[in-house]
Amino acid sequence: MTDFAPMSPAATQNRNSDVQKLALRWLLFAMLGLFALFYLMPLFVMVTTSLKSLEEIRTGSLIAFPRELTFEAWRTAWSGACTGIKCEGLQPYFWNSVLIAVPAVLLSTGLGAANGYVIAQWNFRGANLIFSLMLFGCFIPFQVVLLPMAMMLGKMGLAGTIPGLILTHVIYGLGFTTLFFRNFYVTIPADLVKAAKVDGAGFFRIFWSIFLPLSLPIIVVTVIWQFTQIWNDFLFGVSFSQAGTQPVTVALNNIVNSTTGVKEYNVDMAAAIIAALPTLLVYVVAGKYFIRGLTAGSVKG
Repeated sequence: MTDFAPMSPAATQNRNSDVQKLALRWLLFAMLGLFALFYLMPLFVMVTTSLKSLEEIRTGSLIAFPRELTFEAWRTAWSGACTGIKCEGLQPYFWNSVLIAVPAVLLSTGLGAANGYVIAQWNFRGANLIFSLMLFGCFIPFQVVLLPMAMMLGKMGLAGTIPGLILTHVIYGLGFTTLFFRNFYVTIPADLVKAAKVDGAGFFRIFWSIFLPLSLPIIVVTVIWQFTQIWNDFLFGVSFSQAGTQPVTVALNNIVNSTTGVKEYNVDMAAAIIAALPTLLVYVVAGKYFIRGLTAGSVKG
């Protein structure tokens, strides 16, 4: 008969410690799962409601799966249909937002890269003051600049136009983009710039050949940030646009807040999802690069 030697106190303690760590890990996963379900519940309700008919919405449960899938609400939200209160869909306003967001993102990112490069690597008198003033502009509330911007757009003949909205978003976003690029560029060794100057490279050559190729992480951060801010903007869109130039957020507000006739909750939910899809897709595709880019310039050296 074989005798099994009892486990030593140290081994028993290590085993108990491993069991406790495993239990804590599963408890943490369970809590995170519950938080994720709680956070995603509104999205689940929006998607399921958009796939139901009005009759099923009235008689069924809010969190129940659709008994019959129907995409009629999505078609109405996108293309519009003169049924009840919906006579115009999101389609033209969606493309207005694309026409506003894409140029504004490209311009503000390019200008922010140039500003950050100059402030971080080219020492000149007043650089810190200029950067401080631009940083101060990041914290000015939207409501404060509405009247001055409206006056300037009127004098420039851009009031109520898509170019006017592009200019507004470029100017307001310039402080943020400059901040992102400046904080990234200060981590690049100054000796690299000195060596390039010794080789005869000038201001633009150093920027195009050295800094821009190294800037992919922070470019991704800036593009995601700016695109999200511009696409989701409502205040500038409703203040500086007119019929025919309104962005998708303004059109979504008009659809959801319409009160005449039967309230079509499925169309409202479908319209809200359509308006949110571009930013959602951007984060799904490039979310990990966004986190990497945020931490890329966090430590100097």
